[in-house]
Amino acid sequence: MSKVSCVVPGCRVAVAFDAPLDLCDEHLSVAAEWAGRRDGVTDVLPTPCRLCGSRLGVRWPTGWLCAVCEWRHGEPLDTDLPPPRVDVVYYVRFRDRIKIGTSAQPRQRLRAIRHDELLAFERGDRSLERRRHLQFASERLGGSEWFDRSEALDTHIAALAGGVTDPWDLFARWTSEAFARQG
Repeated sequence: MSKVSCVVPGCRVAVAFDAPLDLCDEHLSVAAEWAGRRDGVTDVLPTPCRLCGSRLGVRWPTGWLCAVCEWRHGEPLDTDLPPPRVDVVYYVRFRDRIKIGTSAQPRQRLRAIRHDELLAFERGDRSLERRRHLQFASERLGGSEWFDRSEALDTHIAALAGGVTDPWDLFARWTSEAFARQG
């Protein structure tokens, strides 16, 4: 079903009823291609980013950029640079308990910890971990890093997540930012 004719002078082709602008399919396509050249097109990278591991990219006429760390797809990495250290405080759930720990290598660390779910990351080191242990001391199980779930702890974790559904996306961003600071 169409509503009107295309607004491009000389074009009398009908506009699709659900078209966002009064342009025919051909002129909408031309506009989308122009916008893609100017703004890039968000899409899945051909292969995961070698720098941060993200699959989300922006396709430009000149090539792909990682949407997380802006690494140009296909460019070699500077292997002479040591990997940056990104310390995080992690929050994992096992059954009805939550562990608050820290690591500079969270993938390796979390493989060694029995858990049901990674809840959140917070950028910080042992001093921040100690502050969180004190903050939630009333929920702490003995002298361990495990805590009973509570409304306060759940609220804190929800605030850390801040709408991010996968904590690894935050870690990838922090890692890519650290790489960028290295030069």
